[in-house]
Amino acid sequence: MTEIRKSRATESFYGRRKGQQLRGRKARMMEELLPELRLNPEGEQPAIISACFQKPFQRYQLEIGFGGGEHLTRQSIHNPDTAYIGVEPFINGMAKMLGAIVDHDLKNIRLYDDDATQLLDWLPENSLDQIDLLYPDPWPKFRHWKRRFVSQKNLSRFQRALKPGGIFRFASDIDTYVNWTLQHVDKHGQFQWLAQCADDWCNPWDGWIRTRYEAKAIREGRPPCYLEFQLKS
Repeated sequence: MTEIRKSRATESFYGRRKGQQLRGRKARMMEELLPELRLNPEGEQPAIISACFQKPFQRYQLEIGFGGGEHLTRQSIHNPDTAYIGVEPFINGMAKMLGAIVDHDLKNIRLYDDDATQLLDWLPENSLDQIDLLYPDPWPKFRHWKRRFVSQKNLSRFQRALKPGGIFRFASDIDTYVNWTLQHVDKHGQFQWLAQCADDWCNPWDGWIRTRYEAKAIREGRPPCYLEFQLKS
């Protein structure tokens, strides 16, 4: 089942929210564990981002659209001093992530299962060290390009939420979306592209976790691109 719904008066959330019906353990975790880990942008805005977690962390990162959670899980395991916020509206992906949290006893993750723009507007200013937008829906048809998450308005949201010098990372196997992102970032003017040579955006970053989606893209002849931008101080 696919559901597309309006999320705000001036913006729209487009995308799949439901897939196969959840049963057993997955259904129980969605009912019992997600409410414990879910951030609530409808509630009072936290004064500091550490208030979203049970303890302070050295770094705070946001991953928008974590899919099945492979990257977010591995990052959380290998960086226990970093706090992660994962956003994924697709309930089957969220259920997989909850399973990984239980299986690995992860204590440095909070989750949100709706429109990422609501969360970005709610988080404290200058609170994030990094934002990852990895393989977002490319909306390949020209008439749908306006639905792409990278936009002037959302880049301003990134600017607001990131600390000075914070990092925005983007990965995609769709060349039109890579070009789109470069053009929008250049137009926005508040982020510096950190690439020094072609290898900087043809090869993944240190510690990169290859997902099943990326492996499929490579098999099908769509080489990924990895873009890294730094918020100007």
